[in-house]
Amino acid sequence: MDLAQLDKILELQLAVAWAGEASTDPPRLRWWRTAMNDEFQGEDLFRRLAPKTWRWAALESARQAAKRVDDRHRRAADDADHLLSLFRLGFEIDEQLDDRLRQLKQSEVPPSEVFPDLTELMSEWSPDRFGTWLATHTESKFTATATGRRLQGEKPTQPSEVAEKLVAALRPLADEYPLPYFRTAR
Repeated sequence: MDLAQLDKILELQLAVAWAGEASTDPPRLRWWRTAMNDEFQGEDLFRRLAPKTWRWAALESARQAAKRVDDRHRRAADDADHLLSLFRLGFEIDEQLDDRLRQLKQSEVPPSEVFPDLTELMSEWSPDRFGTWLATHTESKFTATATGRRLQGEKPTQPSEVAEKLVAALRPLADEYPLPYFRTAR
């Protein structure tokens, strides 16, 4: 997959991971109990541990927390291996995303240069502002299930389009991570 697609997916994942944090001041969506991107908590720790890459480390840690919550919701499904979600897009893509994030982190180029839209989104928290950001993505129709929000229609062929639709299905915002997903063939 080309770098533009990988970067687009990473930007979406990092935005949702950042927005899902609960223990920040002020709290954001409260989908995972982290404060990796809070000035006096995770950021302070990462500044001391990794002075050159602390911004990446904070975002990467929030992404890992989001993946764990995503996995927990997926495990509730009988066919978890046949679900594609924002943080589990398939083994090969997930590996490429991890490699790309590691490459970006090692480059020491700050996230603000790689993802200016993400930086803008993160400049100030408000649920309405995040909702407006979600609304900029391709509309998704879904059916609520016991597992989460199952997207209707054909799954796009491009992974970045899949990620866009999954992000759009986070609307309306919920008290708990709603796990938007596509079901793949068995």
